[in-house]
Amino acid sequence: MAAISSIDAAQIGDFSAPITTLSADDTITIAPGKKQLLVLRNTTGGSLTCTIDGSTGTTVYAPGVGNVDVSAGKAIVVAAGLSRAVVLSTISAYCQGVVHLTGAATLTAQLFDL
Repeated sequence: MAAISSIDAAQIGDFSAPITTLSADDTITIAPGKKQLLVLRNTTGGSLTCTIDGSTGTTVYAPGVGNVDVSAGKAIVVAAGLSRAVVLSTISAYCQGVVHLTGAATLTAQLFDL
């Protein structure tokens, strides 16, 4: 398990943006007050699913819906040869506590602080 470091994207001009290859279980750190963009890339020949799962996420209340179970995490399917991105604040219910990226060994990831 590796901790994925975030990349400061609030810079002038070009900057280094390291790419990390995921293992079966990696972690990211949520930076309160910062907009963070997670980019996942699949360079394999088959579809892979990355689950974003905060260790303390259980249920959240959604107006008009009621309680929603977030304990299983948010699954993001990345088809072969494609990439997917998510602004983490839009799925904050799944990003409570220690946030794990699981089930997607060989995907590559970048976490940008915008």
